[in-house]
Amino acid sequence: MNKNRLLTSAVAVTLAALISGCAMSNNTGNNSITKVTKPSFAPVTYDEIVNDAKTPGDVVSYGLGPKGQRYSTLTQINKDTIKDLVPVWNFSFGGEKQRGQESQPVVKDGVMYVTASYSRLFAIDVLTGEELWQYDARLPDAILPCCDVINRGAALYGDLVIFGTLDAKLVALDRKTGKVKWKKRIAKYKDGYSFTAAPLIVKDMLITGVSGGEFGVVGKVEARNPNTGKLLWTRPMVEGHMGYLNGKENGITGTLNATWEGDTWKHGGGAPWNGVTYDPETDLIYVPTGNPAPWNSHLRKGDNLYTASRVAVNPDTGKVVWHYQTTPNDGWDYDGMAEFIPFDYKDENGNVVKAGATADKNGFFYVLDRVNGKYIRSTPFVDKITWAKGIDENGRPIVNEDNRPGAPVNGKKGKSVFSVPSFLGGKNWNPMAYSQKTGLFYVPANEWGMDIWNQPVSYKKGAAYLGAGFTIKPIYEDHIGAIKAVDPVTGKIKWIYKNKAPLWGGVLTTAGGLVITGNPEGKLLALDDETGKELYSFNVGSGIVSSPITWEQNGEQYIAVVSGWGGAVPLWGGEVAKAVKLLNQGGSVHVFKLHK
Repeated sequence: MNKNRLLTSAVAVTLAALISGCAMSNNTGNNSITKVTKPSFAPVTYDEIVNDAKTPGDVVSYGLGPKGQRYSTLTQINKDTIKDLVPVWNFSFGGEKQRGQESQPVVKDGVMYVTASYSRLFAIDVLTGEELWQYDARLPDAILPCCDVINRGAALYGDLVIFGTLDAKLVALDRKTGKVKWKKRIAKYKDGYSFTAAPLIVKDMLITGVSGGEFGVVGKVEARNPNTGKLLWTRPMVEGHMGYLNGKENGITGTLNATWEGDTWKHGGGAPWNGVTYDPETDLIYVPTGNPAPWNSHLRKGDNLYTASRVAVNPDTGKVVWHYQTTPNDGWDYDGMAEFIPFDYKDENGNVVKAGATADKNGFFYVLDRVNGKYIRSTPFVDKITWAKGIDENGRPIVNEDNRPGAPVNGKKGKSVFSVPSFLGGKNWNPMAYSQKTGLFYVPANEWGMDIWNQPVSYKKGAAYLGAGFTIKPIYEDHIGAIKAVDPVTGKIKWIYKNKAPLWGGVLTTAGGLVITGNPEGKLLALDDETGKELYSFNVGSGIVSSPITWEQNGEQYIAVVSGWGGAVPLWGGEVAKAVKLLNQGGSVHVFKLHK
């Protein structure tokens, strides 16, 4: 349902009345008059998206550019001035839908577009916090989301804002009015498919994945015409399934039964549920893929490609160029869905290495050659890893088979083991950031383990397909979450910032020397990028599990973050979930700038 409402649902401070074409900015730290100008709604071009990281006047893509580095060149808010950061306005998503809010907003021409739980999208005036329009998807009662009713963001292109819904549809809306321009079904939600990631525009194509790995779906990446929604190509992420280009067969993925036994590939999982990144230099889409199905690895012998992997795909053909698997024959639900971020560094001979990095759920931080996928190095970024003894010279894990949960026996559950990390990962969906200033990656990590066991299971369309049970436990008394500054060239962890509750939100870093994130306790945090020292915190009143952004408007730098505790931790977290059950839910956008 589309609601064109002119007033915001709620704001933290009272907006002044319009007077002679001007309005008072509802800035708790600045009572200056702000001139009201109507948004231009200029079409968003592909060049703007490619150069998003270099144009601080807007944020037109998920990750602040297709590489997903989440690095801003802005310096007005820096180590010295951050103490003067004050809230400008906040906006409530309203209603009774106060579930997890994992969205990253996008901003163009003075308008913020932000998704919310239950597949909603809002357009908000960034200067006043006033709602311009709202779109609510009509969701069926039988949707099957794995890990809360979240949505991580939208894509801008031309005159459109495009996002996905929990019933596995894509919706393109007019940026000015919120009216539906087109709507397409990605897959059948009754089969277990859903959609939670932010789409990405690549070479004037809309790139999407799917969610649903816990239901035995077949993961796939697709390209569409963003103006019409027409399917251009589709590439399954499980070996043995056929790809298509312009409606014609385009070769199966991998080689049938090369790494899957019998018919297990038919419901193999591998859902790329966390979106993709893209590097214009190599002209490759980097796809992180999810867990194989079922979780019970004894039911699917082999490495199970291309699950728990990073897969490079040619954007013009939809063909796989290279792959790297982080957890072959995954038996712990470690997936491989963490984002792959392109970056450059110089080796010991002064040569530029075109690399990419990823912090895997399995607890290891990897650096690969992003041109060909060859393994360069890896290092643990969480403590007390049990499932593997390390990574060999070829990049393959040295698996501790004694720590693999046992096979079921006579219809009863198999041997339980305590594994570290837990299945929620050393890092989960929440994106890390790369600083072009320090050369470090800032990783939102979690220190926890799990009791895990296998149990009998058989595939049934639309039903959970796990074959495992689990209980998550912290491994330290004083903290679970930790921001870790990782040097990708040496593998060393430069500093650690500890947090009592699990960290479930993304990270932003800036040329002003800041690492910005939020925690479930409700605090917007700014850390020193060189030392990890906390420089600023502000409690927004509900837990933060989203990704912050920053941009410049009328000569002033702004920071925005969405709050609303939820996601997978309260649903799946076992003992950890009980420990954080009193954290506040919510559903709001909070915008900050410097007090002058």
